[in-house]
Amino acid sequence: MEEFKLSPKIMIDASHANSKKNPENQSLVIENIAEQISQKGELRIIGVMIESHLRAGRQDLINGKSLIYGKSITDACINWSETTVILEKLAAAVDLRRQRQLKTYKKQLAAR
Repeated sequence: MEEFKLSPKIMIDASHANSKKNPENQSLVIENIAEQISQKGELRIIGVMIESHLRAGRQDLINGKSLIYGKSITDACINWSETTVILEKLAAAVDLRRQRQLKTYKKQLAAR
C-alpha cells in the first residue's frame, strides 16, 4: 500500500476466523486490539467489526415459527450489554493513544 502512496489502515473483524466463530471469543480479540492501540500506539487500526445484537446467539428462520425479538438470524452474536463493555474498552484505548500522541506533539513543539 505504501508503495502506491496509500495509507495503510485496517479494520479488524473481531468475529469469524479471529474468534474461531465463537461469539464469546470476540471479547478476547477486542482485548488484543485494545492493547495494540493503547500500549503500542498502533495508528493503522481504524475500526473493528463486531457481531452484535440485542440478544446473544442466533436463531434459525423457520416458516411458521415466531422469531425471538433482537436475536440474529445470521451469525451468532454477543448481546448488547457485552457490546457496550467492548466499545468502552476500545474507547479507553483510543483515548490513551490520543494522550500519548498529544504528549509527543507537545515535546516536539517544545524542542523547536
